[in-house]
Amino acid sequence: MVSGGDVVMKKKIFSLLLSIVVLLTLAACGSGQEAAAPTETKEAAEQETIKETEARAEESTMEPFTKNARDIPEELEVISAEYRKPAAQEGALVKLDYETWESFSYDQHSQKLLKTAWVYLPYGYDESQAYNIFYLSHGGWSNEETVLGTDRQPSELKYAVDHAIQDGRMKPVILVCPTYNNTSGRDSWDYSLALQLTDQFHNELLNDLIPAVEGRYHTWADYDTSPENLKATRDHRGFGGFSMGSVNTWHTFQYCLDYFRYFMPMSGNMGDGAWIDAVVRASGWTDEDFFIWTATGTEDFAASGFSYQINSMVNEYSDTFHLANNEIDGNVSYRIYEGGTHRPEASNQYTFNALLWFWND
Repeated sequence: MVSGGDVVMKKKIFSLLLSIVVLLTLAACGSGQEAAAPTETKEAAEQETIKETEARAEESTMEPFTKNARDIPEELEVISAEYRKPAAQEGALVKLDYETWESFSYDQHSQKLLKTAWVYLPYGYDESQAYNIFYLSHGGWSNEETVLGTDRQPSELKYAVDHAIQDGRMKPVILVCPTYNNTSGRDSWDYSLALQLTDQFHNELLNDLIPAVEGRYHTWADYDTSPENLKATRDHRGFGGFSMGSVNTWHTFQYCLDYFRYFMPMSGNMGDGAWIDAVVRASGWTDEDFFIWTATGTEDFAASGFSYQINSMVNEYSDTFHLANNEIDGNVSYRIYEGGTHRPEASNQYTFNALLWFWND
């Protein structure tokens, strides 16, 4: 006969054994889970970062990116006398100083430079809103003050942009005027040197200028200037220029296609269509991923060479470049302004018309 004490003792032993079994089972499960956890590769991590930044960029504005279906007018609009004067609602030109490195020894970081860019902030600039951004390069014999002027002496193009935004014809946009001048403010006066400097400018642009600007002002990058985020927000960034600024634009396409969707080269060519076709094919981007707005004038000495490059692109490399009036039908537009010369007046005309179209569908 089993006593009550024996029963109690057996229950205690059973409970103890059961507890040990449960603990061992849980330990085995935990060990198995750790062993089964996959090791995250660097590539997977980068892809996840891009997805996160794309999501964050879309959350930072009410309007997601869509291709511009609005046709670019056949005739370029002349900037009116009214638009050449100050508007009632004036945007601000802000001087931005930033550190960079001497262009030809950039990779060695041996000579630090302090440079200036002028940043245009639209009237009513609001830090809670994400803005599209366009970088405007000057041409030869010029500097960062040439295109839009300064806070004390704005240019007529700056006034025209103010009016267009005030009249609801242009979405508020941030514009940036840097310089490819290197150790001297007169570097761009030397044609041969300017050609070399525009070929080097992409280093400063990506590593120093864009972080300085978009880390301070609210673009679609949302203050995050990591390469992954800047690539994820490329649809909201453009680059353009006239003459040597056009050469700078072609080089930006060559080196920075990952970071820009829109390009505005004007009256300045760089060879034929072969090299730029090779750039696109090597980049991983398709003909759907960029748009090039181009213009020159009938009386412009650079028109012949410029037309040669554009025609080579759209005729000899038509698998990559498609002439069109909007972003749905193609990726290159070309306008020839009757009477246009190689002068600042023509540059202002082309730039104004292009800015009326970019992101303004």
